[in-house]
Parts: sequence; structure tokens; C-alpha cells
Amino acid sequence: MMRTRPLKVALLGCGVVGSEVARIMTTHADDLTARIGAPVELAGVAVRRPSKVREGIDPSLITTDATALVKRGDIDVIVEVIGGIEPARTLITTAFEHGASVVSANKALIAQDGEALHAAAVEHGRDLYYEAAVAGAIPLIRPLRESLAGDKVNRVLGIVNGTTNFILDAMDTTGAGYQEALDEATALGYAEADPTADVEGFDAAAKAAILAGIAFHTRVRLDDVYREGMTEVTAADFASAKRMGCTIKLLAICERAADGGSVTARVHPAMIPLSHPLASVRGAYNAVFVEAEAAGQLMFYGPGAGGSPTASAVLGDLVAVCRNKLAESTGPGDSAYTQLPVSSMGEVVTRYHISLDVADKPGVLAQVATVFAEHGVSIDTVRQTGKDGEASLVVVTHRAPDAALTGTVDALRNLDTVRGVASIMRVEGE
Repeated sequence: MMRTRPLKVALLGCGVVGSEVARIMTTHADDLTARIGAPVELAGVAVRRPSKVREGIDPSLITTDATALVKRGDIDVIVEVIGGIEPARTLITTAFEHGASVVSANKALIAQDGEALHAAAVEHGRDLYYEAAVAGAIPLIRPLRESLAGDKVNRVLGIVNGTTNFILDAMDTTGAGYQEALDEATALGYAEADPTADVEGFDAAAKAAILAGIAFHTRVRLDDVYREGMTEVTAADFASAKRMGCTIKLLAICERAADGGSVTARVHPAMIPLSHPLASVRGAYNAVFVEAEAAGQLMFYGPGAGGSPTASAVLGDLVAVCRNKLAESTGPGDSAYTQLPVSSMGEVVTRYHISLDVADKPGVLAQVATVFAEHGVSIDTVRQTGKDGEASLVVVTHRAPDAALTGTVDALRNLDTVRGVASIMRVEGE
């Protein structure tokens, strides 16, 4: 039987995503009612600038007092799309205390304080859903948390930031330099005025922490994620990648150790073979490659940001939470029963592509090879070109612990015949 009394929803934030959530709630009201089993009513919208015109939203719903809104007691679901740590954290916990479940798109907060927020949700018998916090419209958290709940996920490898993928794709396809590609991304609205969170990997690192925690049923915090930005990637790096049959992507990589005793989470630029499915992800799109024991290899692909895609994920969570509310139940919560340790980057086994500027004279290659051997790193391929006393030496290694590889690079810098290390990049996806 359809319930006639509406479920009341309050929005915290009404920017690009929040306004789109409000629009869809209004224009798709009948469909949402049918899918949920009860009407949903927008009962309040907390904003910082009340004077701004918000088309389609009743001005009487607008308030600047977000705390009073979440304390009302008659709100069933709070949708938090303001971002940041505070006041979002306090508003969410206050919402739980006053009877509301929460749908959030706040990756930074979930990555940093997910454990405490889940505990607060459980304490008060509420839901905390955040599909929109990772990869926009792409259904990813729910498949990991529910569809693959009976499987064992061993690896999650993905492009989870559209801005960086747009920049790197432009560098690859047009030969543009980093700054030129960034300027284009900014002009098209893909990059913020301050792109630091994207290009330095902070955004992707928060998403990696969330994905690793869900995939491996363990506690992975933002500080556990190794992070390296992509501002140093050059056109020369792309030229080297093409010679190897590769391209370059900023990847979020979450892995379970071979012995199952630990996990790692990292974000950094990497060369990946053109044959890998992630190599063909273009523009501002996102894609995540999941490797599970029974399911095998799965790939999730789609727009990873923007008002409409992110709002789609928010509304999906809203429908699920409202259904739970009607059933007087809650959905899947935090699942961190394994308590696996998170290994440091130095313990990660990976491959390196190293480009060296060296003296063009006999014996240089032998010296370089000796350094690799002394650090227990096996060389896969070497390419040397040069003239007029200067040369470029490109070395691609076999897989080795990252600590051994970084130690090798430090030792190479101390050779008299090595003028400098032009670039260092990891090789993934093989």
C-alpha cells in the first residue's frame, strides 16, 4: 500500500549538485513516489547566500541556519552536498541524533572520518550512504558493498578524477604541455580556478581510501594513501610511453597483498599498456577496474563529475534510504571486520620506467647496471641514444619493492657519469 504522508528531505548545500538534486526531486516526483512507495517532499534547503535566485525552489524553504534545519526532528533524510570537513561532520552527526538518515557526496569527510560517522549512524539506527562521493554517476560503492559482498576483491585500479584524465588525455592526443592542457581544462570548466586538489592527487586519494576500505573490509584512512601528483608529467614522458606501447594515467590503485595479510592504497601517475581497458578512457570520464576471485575482471565506466551525474548517484542513494525508512530498517553499513594493516609504499611491488641523462662514453651502461644489481632490481629493457658527449638512457625494470627502486634511483644520482634523472614513472596494468 502506498503511504500518503511524504518523507521529508532537507538539502545542505544548493550549488551545482544540490540544485540538480532539487530539480530532479521536483520534475520526477511521481516516478520517485512510485519507486519509493511514498511521496518525497523537499522540506528545507540550507545555503550560505540566501539572496541568490534558485529557480524551481520555493524561497520559503531557504535558510542559512543549517543546524536548526537538521535539528527539526521531522526530517527523514538529510542530503549533504556542502563538502569539506566542518561544519559537514557536525551537521551529519546532529542529523543522526535527531532522527534523520544521511546521503552525502563528501569524499574528503568520508575518507577522513568514515569510521566515526558510521559508528554514529549505527548508534542512532540511521543510514549513511555516499555513492556520489566516488566517481560521480558510476555505480561503484553499491556493487562493491552489496553485489560483490560474497566475493573476495583483490584489486581496484581506476581513473577517479575527470580533471586529471582530461589533462593527460589532451597531452597524449595533441602533444600539448601540462600547462597548456590545464589551461584548456580550466577554460572548458573541467578544472577549478585552484586545481591543486585534482592535479596533486588529493581528490583521488580520498576516493582511494573509501574504495580500499569497502573492497577489503578494513580500515583505510586518508593518511594511509600514498599520493603523488601529475604536475611533473611531460610531453617527453608521453613520447617514452608511446615507444613502449603505453599511455599515462593518474591512477588510484588499491591492492590486497599476495599473502592476503595486508593492503595498500596509492595514487600516482603511471604508464599503462594501450591494450589495457583503462588506456582508452578519454576526456573527463572515469573508469574503475575491479579484480575479484569469483567474478573475475569488471570495469565500471562513465562521467565521474558534474551536477547531473553526481545528482544521479545522490538520488539513487536517496531512494534506497527512503525505502529503508519505510521498512523501518537500515541498509549495509561499515564492514571493517578484517582489520588488515595498510602497508607503506616502500613495500609495494611495482615496475619503474627511469630516464637518465648520462655521459656518452664507454662503461656508463655497465655502471648503471651495477647499481641496479646492488639493490636487487632486475632490468627488463634498456634504450640508449646520444651524441656530442651527452646521452639519454631509458631503463625499464622488472617488478621489485618500491623501496628498492627508490634506493636505486638515489644511488644513480651519485654516479659521476649520471648528469641527472630526467623522469621516473611507475608502470602498471600488466
